Amino acid sequence: MRLSRQDAEEFLYREAQLLDDRNFEEWLKLFAHDGIYWIPIAESSDPATHPSIIYDDGLLRQQRVYQILHQPHYAQMPPSRTVHFVSNVYIEENNESEASVRCNLLVVDMRPGDHQDLHSGMGKQRSFAAQCEYRLRFEEAWSIVLKKVVLINRDLPIYNLSFIL
Repeated sequence: MRLSRQDAEEFLYREAQLLDDRNFEEWLKLFAHDGIYWIPIAESSDPATHPSIIYDDGLLRQQRVYQILHQPHYAQMPPSRTVHFVSNVYIEENNESEASVRCNLLVVDMRPGDHQDLHSGMGKQRSFAAQCEYRLRFEEAWSIVLKKVVLINRDLPIYNLSFIL
């Protein structure tokens, strides 16, 4: 089954809505069993030999979600409110079982609270812009094999990135 642009957009919009609704357990189900969530520091680096901001396989994604939802996660007290904007979706490669999709992403994050509080990000709206690459695989449905988020400010200090982009 070839992925249409409309299907790709609907898939990415659904992912964005799950993240904004903090429905992280459903978000996990969008990934293939061998899927990777990656935020590199250097765009074309090899994550096996270079550090990344985030490089999560299935187990690390599950741990990340569990910590956010079920453990005292002080960087998310109170939790972030986010809005994910997905645009410029296009399909680079496409065959019957795999597709490469690119898009632009803008995530606006707001942690309610006193803006004069010493906690990083409290009461301040922040935005994160990125170019994303998805590799999707069709098994019973389309699933994420790779979500690569290349932040435009990846070479600057990023404080309290404790939510999911």
